[in-house]
Amino acid sequence: MSIETLTAPQTAGRLAAPEAPLLLDVRTGAELALARIEGALHIPMDTLPGRVGELDPARPTIVICHHGLRSMQVARWLAHQGFEAVANLTGGIEAWSRLVDPTVRRY
Repeated sequence: MSIETLTAPQTAGRLAAPEAPLLLDVRTGAELALARIEGALHIPMDTLPGRVGELDPARPTIVICHHGLRSMQVARWLAHQGFEAVANLTGGIEAWSRLVDPTVRRY
């Protein structure tokens, strides 16, 4: 099982495609209140086991958090659950703010 790692610009390119992947934000609600990427589905990491049924294992999914560590854990977990195409946004929303959209607040 290998998890693809994507940079923020690579993620932006994938999200702009006609068949865009799901962007799954696993940060806490408090973090989401500080900064968000429009269109991302928010399911906090600690609630994901109970909510995994809301996700489509066949849909490509990019997981994000603040810096990319929690999202990598979640990406690995999803792959173990049978998700076919899971990627991690390396650098997280911090990298997104620096490299793609500076209007996204850094914290």
